[in-house]
Amino acid sequence: MANVYEILPEIVGEEQFYIASLLKNMDDTKAMQFANIYRARRKDPQIILLVTLVGFLGIAGIQRFLTDQIGMGILYLLTAGICWIGTIIDLVNYKKIAFEYNQKEANQIASMLR
Repeated sequence: MANVYEILPEIVGEEQFYIASLLKNMDDTKAMQFANIYRARRKDPQIILLVTLVGFLGIAGIQRFLTDQIGMGILYLLTAGICWIGTIIDLVNYKKIAFEYNQKEANQIASMLR
């Protein structure tokens, strides 16, 4: 059983517990494969925060494009972040946006490796 703290030291909090629950049934080889793929696909919450801040400069919705929410990204882009209200909400919820995306990616990787 692989230790999530050793193979993915950059993740913290709720994400760390979630990844640990996915890794508990994997052997070390599959856990390392998972870690390598997950590290490449994972979105850092700090990046989501930074691109959300860019939304106030007139390029709203980049955070939604990064997290594969294309429809919301187009909506934010065409409406200036729904008059910046949506952008402000995304500023508050940037960790949740990143976690939901990372959770989806982790599930896809785990199912691919089984």
